[in-house]
This record gives sequence, C-alpha cells and structure tokens, in this order.
Amino acid sequence: MSPAEAVERLNVLLAHLWMVRTYLKHADEVVNDEELVEVPRLLYDSIRAVEPAYLKGDTATYLRRLKGKLAKLKKGAELFAREYKRVSAHTNFEMAALSFSGAVRQMEEVFAAIQTGPIEPEVEDPASGAA
Repeated sequence: MSPAEAVERLNVLLAHLWMVRTYLKHADEVVNDEELVEVPRLLYDSIRAVEPAYLKGDTATYLRRLKGKLAKLKKGAELFAREYKRVSAHTNFEMAALSFSGAVRQMEEVFAAIQTGPIEPEVEDPASGAA
C-alpha cells in the first residue's frame, strides 16, 4: 500500500472514531466518569492533530503524526473496552468499544502495510530453470 493510499484508508478509520467520540462526548455516563471522560478528548486530539496535514496533502506529516498517536489510541481503546461496562452495559457502549478497538487494530494493519520504498520487480533466478 502506498503512503497516499494509507492516508485515505486511515482517514476513513478516523471518521469512524470521530463518530465514536461524538457519541461518548454526549453520553452522561462518560461525561460524569473521571477516567472515561478522557476517551473522547483523546480521540478529538488525535484526529485534529492530523487534519492540517490532510488538508495540505502532506502525506508524510499525516502519517508521522498519526503513528505518534497510535500507542495512546491503543491504550484508550483498551481502557474503554475494559471499563465501559462499569458505567453502562448498554449495547451502544459495547458497540462503541468494539468500533474503537477495531479501528485501532485496522490502523495498525495499515501502518504495517505501507510500502516505504520503490517496489522492485521480481527477478527470476536463471539457475532455477524457470522459463
């Protein structure tokens, strides 16, 4: 996957996380919880950190900034998945936790799939006898 393709894929995942953030930001159960109130803030900060680079088409800066946020996003997803039942067992919270965790996992996969250098064509080994 090229860096430009990665940015487009990551931006879709961030759009999903923005919706999770919006839901959590307005959920009284989260707003009134000392620990979980940080989750929508984390999502906001992470998403907005890459927005200027995306708007400028600065792929390298976008990827560098988002990769720098990935560990915090992963911890946030783990925290929310572990703690959401403490404030509500409602399906909306369960799905928000699943969406958050899934998006972070997919972001890790996208970063792992980025090709950083030129793709070199495979060269056949003449000794292999392949025709």
